[in-house]
Amino acid sequence: MKKLCYSTLLVVGFLFFIAACTEEQDFSQIDDLSVTPTLASGLFYLESDEATINSAGALTTFYFREVNFDAFNEQYVAEHLLEGTITYEIENTTSKQLRIIIGFIDDAGNILDTEIFDIEAGPSSVLTREVFYGQGGKRLDILTNTSSLRVSANNLSDDTSVSSAEDPKVIFRSGAEFLFELQ
Repeated sequence: MKKLCYSTLLVVGFLFFIAACTEEQDFSQIDDLSVTPTLASGLFYLESDEATINSAGALTTFYFREVNFDAFNEQYVAEHLLEGTITYEIENTTSKQLRIIIGFIDDAGNILDTEIFDIEAGPSSVLTREVFYGQGGKRLDILTNTSSLRVSANNLSDDTSVSSAEDPKVIFRSGAEFLFELQ
């Protein structure tokens, strides 16, 4: 009798354990999932030595280029952009006062936005500028409608002065970081 009581108790305990530890699974959790990846990338790099700037002449453009920018040419990507930051770094060790202009151009050739950098003659510390797009910054449609970047660099000084630095040059680099929401 004692054995039957233990067996019954064991079976009831086992059934209670099975019923207590199982739960119906809910696979609808994927609907609540929100993924916000950040994409970082370099945009362009400009480097010019002082001899090249001098050979272009005083008060002239020594660099001009239009760079293709197809980051948002897919509509899905453009629609899911939450914000972006473009970081510019400039180092000038030349004896030249310079102006660098970045134009954001759409497919029709219209200028959507412009960033202008007036750079004092060097040697100077590295100038860093971050430009925010999205909430609290410039409009996101500037980025999503840009198809190319127009970069020009102008010598605002003479064409004869030479810096005392060992290897005088201007270095201009930029990078971008974009935050997306994917569902």
